[in-house]
Amino acid sequence: MRVSHKLLTVASPIALLSGAPALAQAADQPAGASADESSATQDIVVTAQRREQSLLKVPLAISVVGNEALQSKGISASSELASAVPNLQVSSPFSIIPNFTMRGIGVGNEYNANQASPVGVYIDDAYVASRASQGLQIFDLERVEVLRGPQGTLYGRNTTGGAINFVTRAPKLSGNNGFVELGYGNFDDRQAQAAVELTLVDDQLGLRIAGTYEKNDGLIRNVVPGTPRPNSTDSLSGRVTLRIKPGNGAVDIRLKGFAARSDGTQVGVHGITASRAGLGFFETAHGIVAEQPMRVQGGQANIKIDISDRITLNSVTSLQSGKGYVVQEADGSPLPVLYDDLRSETKEFNQEIRLNYDTDRLHLVGGAYYGSDRNATNNLFNIGGTTGFLQSFVQKRKSYAAFAQGDFNLSSDLVLTAGIRYTRDKSRYEDGKSFFVVLPFEAGPVTQVLQTVFGTDVPASRQCATKPDNSVNLCDSEGAVTGKIGLSYTLANGTLLFASASRGYRAGAVNGGGFTSARGIFYVAPEKVNAFEAGFKGRYFDNSLTAAVSAFYYDYTNQQLQDVRTDNTIVGPAPVSFLLNAPKSEIYGLEGEFQLRVSPALTLNASIGYLHATYKQLELGTLLDANSVPIPGSGTRLDGNDLTQAPRWSIQAGFDWRAFAVAGGDVRLNGNVNYYSRQWLSPWNEKNGAGSGSKNQELVQPGYAKVNGEISWEKGNVRVSAWAKNLFNEKTYAYGLDLYSGGLGYNYLAVANPRTYGARVRFSF
Repeated sequence: MRVSHKLLTVASPIALLSGAPALAQAADQPAGASADESSATQDIVVTAQRREQSLLKVPLAISVVGNEALQSKGISASSELASAVPNLQVSSPFSIIPNFTMRGIGVGNEYNANQASPVGVYIDDAYVASRASQGLQIFDLERVEVLRGPQGTLYGRNTTGGAINFVTRAPKLSGNNGFVELGYGNFDDRQAQAAVELTLVDDQLGLRIAGTYEKNDGLIRNVVPGTPRPNSTDSLSGRVTLRIKPGNGAVDIRLKGFAARSDGTQVGVHGITASRAGLGFFETAHGIVAEQPMRVQGGQANIKIDISDRITLNSVTSLQSGKGYVVQEADGSPLPVLYDDLRSETKEFNQEIRLNYDTDRLHLVGGAYYGSDRNATNNLFNIGGTTGFLQSFVQKRKSYAAFAQGDFNLSSDLVLTAGIRYTRDKSRYEDGKSFFVVLPFEAGPVTQVLQTVFGTDVPASRQCATKPDNSVNLCDSEGAVTGKIGLSYTLANGTLLFASASRGYRAGAVNGGGFTSARGIFYVAPEKVNAFEAGFKGRYFDNSLTAAVSAFYYDYTNQQLQDVRTDNTIVGPAPVSFLLNAPKSEIYGLEGEFQLRVSPALTLNASIGYLHATYKQLELGTLLDANSVPIPGSGTRLDGNDLTQAPRWSIQAGFDWRAFAVAGGDVRLNGNVNYYSRQWLSPWNEKNGAGSGSKNQELVQPGYAKVNGEISWEKGNVRVSAWAKNLFNEKTYAYGLDLYSGGLGYNYLAVANPRTYGARVRFSF
């Protein structure tokens, strides 16, 4: 009854609003639409349910950002996607690695590269396991589909928060076209994008080549002479797509190869308080600012075969590899207090087979999935410039799944949706080693810290065979059943009403940050979310208004988060990083998206999200006895605290106005404002652990609003624009981490970008 009460509390506005509608960002107009025709009146086709459907007929909360909206809003990185989607937070605290938080579910304060995001990221329907690779292919897109809420049936593991599918542009097989775009902005920012599409055989064979480049001097000023500026960009990416539709078009093959590199510098950090004397918010005093090189390359094959009028077979195969060096000075001072060199090499393979069966009464999707990935990590934690820890391990994961989901038309207006998925995940943590070293290395000594001495939380069944080198080796295998059941009903005016119950799952994990003691290295349980959602979507007032509103309630268990405790190690008492589960959390909220076509020249859009996300059971900072056994009740209870990156309110509003004609072309104005209420960057919120010396009250981002805008002139195939992001130079943090509890005496606060502005010119052909 409690669940239904909470859901009714947040869902009650739906009954009041069902005469007015809400929208996701519009995709591009279809070919042949007039320039003045609002995309609000066009059908947007998505593949959120693994088949093509009109956006307004999909019974779930989904936002779509099309190519035109990506351009006009200046969204060129995954970290900027939050400006177009309610209840979505995106931060990049380390290099270009994005942290997605959707409806309060994200990586939280966990920072290990071997961890999977609870918001699944897909590129052309292929899962991307490596978080370092998720920010390197965001260019020349057809659209971005953002599915909010657990997607445990059709998308599977690691989607407790939701899923994001980046759909790249593929050859249309109907002519030659392309574009070249050049831009320049403050901080000496140089940008270039280009694409060319060639139809080699009409309706049968086409090729598209696209690339992007950006380089700037760094967006944060560093006052230490001779040291580079933080927050710089130096990236180059390319993609080649070949599309083949032989014969009568029953077979559609899309082959893609891609490569990307990024060599930007670390983010600017507010760290040791004494080092910030006299500095402005967008100034730092880093003694070391190094490049953070990232590389990724791979290929993908999407094959669609129409076996008959009713049966379609889809195959998605992807293979990619990459390497990344997150070189991070974490103290924000000229002194070498804490310097991290985090290196990893990844390989991953994914294969999914789907079969679609369609009749007048039944739409069925079924299939199987296999994925494997490997992460080889070598880290150096340099403490004080004279000592440090060398850490290394290899993580191997395999995932197997079978799934099916059907839409059953109980009548012409009423549809029952039911789906189920079984997932089996296997994981190995191998050759885990860590050495305490005196720097430089030739000074010695070298002491092995990690040995096969496991904490009490590691059962014998998960302890792999001991190796002669005393490395730590763990094994894990787990299975999960997820699914969905829902009803949708279409009213006479076209409004779609929907309600559903679903379950999401995030695989268990091992602590990649355990480098001072084996006590902190063990598998933590999988996350699970039981979600209940209801909403509506439709068009109103002669199709001038589009609206989508949904209310949701989550019963969230075993969120994975980080905790630092003091423990006895081989080198004496030292901070030990633990990866733990938060036993229970509660999340509920309401969100709406709206687009209003005021006239053929003016379109308004708005979205609003309300979110209540709190821990119901959580204890951190638990003390350990002389045998490193946790002392029950010795920690700090954090029941009732907010989850991290979960503002109560997120509001976006904007306009697109084709204002007037000049010199034979159209002047177009586009602007938006994005407001977020206060959000905590640590699960401790304002509380501090006894004896930790922490100042967690500093790990908060107060409410703020950022304004972005663009003015453009378009004539034929030429477009010239001037743009600004964060127009009023709001001072905000992207991420925060408590380092007081680790004995370092300060907090880590990553600075978000200041105001940027510039101009672009685009030639299309």
